[in-house]
Amino acid sequence: MRSRFTGEICGFGTARGHRVIVGRWVDSPLGASTDVMHEAPDGLRTLLAPNDAVATFVSATYTFDEVRILPVLSARTAGGLHLDAGPMVADVEYGSRSAIGWVLRSVPPPLARATWWCTVIDPVARAVMRGVRTRGTAGNGRREWYGATDAHRVESVRCTIDGVDAGGLADVWPPVRFGFGSTPRAPMVVAVTTTIVET
Repeated sequence: MRSRFTGEICGFGTARGHRVIVGRWVDSPLGASTDVMHEAPDGLRTLLAPNDAVATFVSATYTFDEVRILPVLSARTAGGLHLDAGPMVADVEYGSRSAIGWVLRSVPPPLARATWWCTVIDPVARAVMRGVRTRGTAGNGRREWYGATDAHRVESVRCTIDGVDAGGLADVWPPVRFGFGSTPRAPMVVAVTTTIVET
């Protein structure tokens, strides 16, 4: 079975060691939804999912120590993203298109989303952005391809977790450990189509 998710992935770190990946999907087999993957400074990996269907699908694809089902609300503006996900509240400010974004924009979207293209450019992605993969498997019987079509820098973030300030914007470092690859080290929002195939 082949599933395709189209939307954005926003990755950022904080000065207190939190690393966060927000998947905001405008079109998917599960409908429009937002999920949050959070790796705490102590390494605890948590999925915040809006319903059972999203929790089941995502946790069967990636690896977490804890899965929490709760309202995950996101509002996208021209300049960023507001996230309200139970214990986590964040306001993320987006900046200009990155150099990688300009390169991605030069590739016709149908080509960028093709799984064979994601396979071809995977070695390039790994060489240019440490930890980033455009194809692979998390070892749960599913193969994945990430077809990115644009990228913008994250300029700032205000984030609280359980009411505590998580600190200012920082790199996503060390790489997150949810699946076979990480988000770019530099905080970034990437327009992407993710294709997942059962093996």
